[in-house]
Amino acid sequence: MEIAHWFVLVGSLMLARGLWGSTIARLPFTSASIYLLIGIVLGPAVLGVFSFDPVREAPLLETLTEVAILVSLFSAGVKLPVPFNLRRWAVSLRLAVVAMSLSVALCAVFAAAVLGLPAGAAILLGAMLAPTDPVLATDVQLRHAGDKDSLRFALTCEAGMNDGTAFPFVVLGLLLGLEGPDLAHWFWEDALLATLVGVGTGLVCGAAMAGCSYVIRRHHPGHQLLDDLLGLGLIALAYGIALLLGGWGFLAVFFAGVALRQTEWRLTEAPPDGHGLVHGDAGASGQATVSHGSLVFKEHLERLSELGLVLLLGGAMTADLFSPRAWLVAVFLIFVARPLSVVLSLAGSGTGTRETAIAAWFGVRGIGSIYYLMYAINHGVPAALARELVTITLATIILSIVVHGASVKALLDRYWD
Repeated sequence: MEIAHWFVLVGSLMLARGLWGSTIARLPFTSASIYLLIGIVLGPAVLGVFSFDPVREAPLLETLTEVAILVSLFSAGVKLPVPFNLRRWAVSLRLAVVAMSLSVALCAVFAAAVLGLPAGAAILLGAMLAPTDPVLATDVQLRHAGDKDSLRFALTCEAGMNDGTAFPFVVLGLLLGLEGPDLAHWFWEDALLATLVGVGTGLVCGAAMAGCSYVIRRHHPGHQLLDDLLGLGLIALAYGIALLLGGWGFLAVFFAGVALRQTEWRLTEAPPDGHGLVHGDAGASGQATVSHGSLVFKEHLERLSELGLVLLLGGAMTADLFSPRAWLVAVFLIFVARPLSVVLSLAGSGTGTRETAIAAWFGVRGIGSIYYLMYAINHGVPAALARELVTITLATIILSIVVHGASVKALLDRYWD
């Protein structure tokens, strides 16, 4: 398609989504399912109006997915409830670290035993598919900055963290497949130090931004701050500094959002009952905050990235996608590895059976997996392996969009009844 056709297509879909947003919200499936269907119909699988080759366009697709994830991670961070409570975060930490690691291991063992992939490729595949997605999983995440629901909190926090905690396993898979491993260096540098640097960078940047905006607003009330630009600037700054220091940038951006909101809440006269900000743009003092002022704009960017990237996903669907090997992995991950890893990770946590079951089911896969796939391809994965990894990843994401999109509203409505 020519560029004019793309503008017409994307513009029409955006207008339709805007005009019939409430109608679409009542449908028994998500908007991502609609975009996927349109992409498949227009793509090479049906009409052949356009096609998209992820391997050939890996540099472009890595950048697009990287930006989409960064915006989504920041949005997730600023929506988390205040004040910080380690007990509240315990379930999310289990999901983001323990469940994700178990999922990587289960998927890697399955890929090695059933598909015959070498150890490096199997671990790489598990690392790409294990993280839940912060972009496509908005229906099961916190709806606004005052949302206190424990299940939504756990799933939002998990998606925010495990896009960073998966990176060491991606690196391990690449090391095993391409260079030969130095496991001690990998553990201390890539797994431990890079994680701490990412988290620390995000906390410092977010807290500094909150303090700076608070001082300006308090001492110069007539000075206008552009919260949208401040939010985007914070994302870029935290991400860039973390990468320069050798840390995981995704973790830095997520925790920059967390620190921004937590610090703003404390500075703007946090109420003694600990409920924090409600759905509004100010703290107890009535002072505006960067976290709320930038959130609406970031959510619009999330919707746009979801639309564009899922359309491209449909355009990448070719005859290769009907490989039984690919769908075997997809089914195993969604119906076995994810539920089993969540149940095992939450054992002894005191989480209720119903909440555990919902969390076990809603491990939405999406844009994050595409990013890791493109990252791996751009870092030297052999062409034949790259094609197989693309087929498996796309099959998994498509299955996730269909089964999770068709069940999310019914199951969550029943959960809150």
